[in-house]
Amino acid sequence: MPIRLLSSEVASQIAAGEVIERPASVVKELVENALDAGAKSITVSIAEAGRKLIEVADDGSGIASDELALAISRHATSKLSKADDLFHISTLGFRGEALASMGSVSRMVVTSKIAKSKAGARIKVEGGREGKVEAIGAPAGTVVRVEDLFYNVPARLKFLKTDVTERRAIDSLLTRYALAYPDVRFKLSEDTNVTLQTSGDGDRRAILAALYGVEVAKQLLEINSDEEGIKLSGYVSPTALTRSNRKDITFFVNGRWVQDTPLTTAFIQAYHTLLMVGRYPMGAVFIEIAPEEVDVNVHPAKAEVRFRNQDRIFGFVQRAVRRGLLAYAPVPAVAPSLWGTRAESSQQVGIDWTIAHDEAVESRETGDESQPLPTSDSRLPISNRVPLLRLIGQIGATYLVAEGPDGLYLIDQHAAHERILFEKLMAQHDMRKIPSQSLLTPAVVQLPPASAKLLNEQLAVLTHFGFDVEDFGSNSFRVRAVPNLFAGSDPSAALRAIVEDFEEDEAPLQNEIEKKLAARVCKRMAVKGGQTLLPDEQRALLTDLENCDSPRTCPHGRPTMIHLSVDMLERQFGRRGAR
Repeated sequence: MPIRLLSSEVASQIAAGEVIERPASVVKELVENALDAGAKSITVSIAEAGRKLIEVADDGSGIASDELALAISRHATSKLSKADDLFHISTLGFRGEALASMGSVSRMVVTSKIAKSKAGARIKVEGGREGKVEAIGAPAGTVVRVEDLFYNVPARLKFLKTDVTERRAIDSLLTRYALAYPDVRFKLSEDTNVTLQTSGDGDRRAILAALYGVEVAKQLLEINSDEEGIKLSGYVSPTALTRSNRKDITFFVNGRWVQDTPLTTAFIQAYHTLLMVGRYPMGAVFIEIAPEEVDVNVHPAKAEVRFRNQDRIFGFVQRAVRRGLLAYAPVPAVAPSLWGTRAESSQQVGIDWTIAHDEAVESRETGDESQPLPTSDSRLPISNRVPLLRLIGQIGATYLVAEGPDGLYLIDQHAAHERILFEKLMAQHDMRKIPSQSLLTPAVVQLPPASAKLLNEQLAVLTHFGFDVEDFGSNSFRVRAVPNLFAGSDPSAALRAIVEDFEEDEAPLQNEIEKKLAARVCKRMAVKGGQTLLPDEQRALLTDLENCDSPRTCPHGRPTMIHLSVDMLERQFGRRGAR
C-alpha cells in the first residue's frame, strides 16, 4: 500500500488512545490539571461508571478566556517552554495532550474563569471539532464535563471492563490522590451517591481509613526518613497485616502516583524474613527528590518514572522502610548468659507430653480401645481419609501433635479448622438448612468504597449462607444475623473476608462463587495460629477433622497436616539401614 499522511482526525484518535485508556484516565488527567492549578477543592461526578459522564470541577487559577481555545489544542501547555524543561519538571502535567485527547473521543465542555476576570468562558468540543468560545457567568476555577466517552470509537468502548471494575479504578485513583494531597478537599459522586469526601485538613490517617477501612488504618505504621537530599514519608503495614498481592503498595514521587517495579521490589525486600512466602505488605510511600534526578517522560500515561541513580533510590527505600519496621517492633535480644544453657526446670517433661503419657497409661489400665495404641504392622489406608488420631498436645499455640497407627501427625490448627467449617457450612447449604443466630445488637461495618460495591453484589449469596446483612448507606452495612457455625465470632470479619484477598490459590474454586465465598468466610472465622486451645478443644478439632471428606487440605488447597511415618522415624534415628 502507498504511504499516506494520516488525517488530523485519525491522528488525534490514535494519540488519544495512548493517553485516554478508560474513564479513570480522564479523571486522572483532569485531577492532575486541577492540582497543578493550585486547587484546594476538587469535585468529581460520574455517571454509568464514567461512560456517560465525567465532570471535574475545581477552584484553581482557571484559564483566561483568550487562551481557552488554545488550551484544548494538542501540545499546548503552560508548563514547558523548551526541551531542557523536561529535566526539571515539578508539575504533574506537562505535555499538553490531555484536553485535546478527551475532546477527540467524547463530547466535552470546558468552562473556566480566572479570579480577576468579570466573566468566565466556555468552549465545546465534539469528536475533535471545536466550537466557539462563549462568555458565561461562572465561579473562579475550571469545570470540565466529558460526556459519551468513546462514542465515536466503538472498538475502544467494547474493551472497557464492567461498571464495577471501572468505578473501582476511579475510586482507587481519587482516594490515592486524596492521600497524597491531604490539604485538598476531594469529593467523588457516583450516580448521585457520594462515595468519597475528604475534609482537606491534612489528616492522612483519616484518608487511609476511607481507602482501607478504619481497622486497617489504625494498624498502619508512620515512617519518615531523610538521606542526602531525598525525603521519604508515609505509612507501612506491620508484619501481622498482609495481602496476597502487591496492589496495596502505593508510591508517589514528587506528588505523582507511579507504578514502579524497582520501588515495589525495594519495599518488599524491607520485609525480607519477616513475612510468610506469598504474603505482601501494604504501604503508601511518598518520595520527594530533586526534579532533575527523575525522568517522568517515559510513559504515555506518565505512570512510570526513571531515576538517574536507581540503585541509590532502591537502597534508600529499603533501609527507610526496614528502619521504620524495627523501630515499632524491635527484634528481641537473647542474653549471652542463656546461650548453651538450660534452665533446671526445663529438664522436666512438658505438661502436654505428661498428659499424653498419663492418657496412654490410663488407656492400658482401663482397657479403653476407643483410641487403640499403634502396632508395628499398622499401615495407613490408601485413601484421602485420616486414621483415628490420639492427641499428644499443642506446639507453639499453632500446631497439634497427634499419634496415628503408623506414625506422628503434625496438624495446622488454622487450616484444619478452616476445612471443618467449610464442609459443615457447605453441607448445610446443600440441604438448604443453614440455621442462623440473630445478634442481640446488630453490628455496623464500614468498608472502603470499592469493597462496599463488591459486597453489595454478594448480599444475595450471603443470605443463602445464613447471614442477614443490609446496606446501611455511606459504604456501611448492618449485620442482623450470622450462621450458627460462626456464633460468637466477629461479624465484621465475615464481611471483610468477602472482599479481601488471601494467600491461597483459589483456582479450584474460581468458577464456583458460592464455594469461593464460603471458603473465604471460613478462613477468617477459623481459629488462628498462635491461639492456645484447651485440651478438650484440641480433641474436638481432631475428631471433626477425622470426619471430613477431604481432611488433608484446607478449601484453598493448603495442607492441613504433615505425616511422619514410623518407618521414616526409624531411618532418621538409625534403627534401619546402614549406620
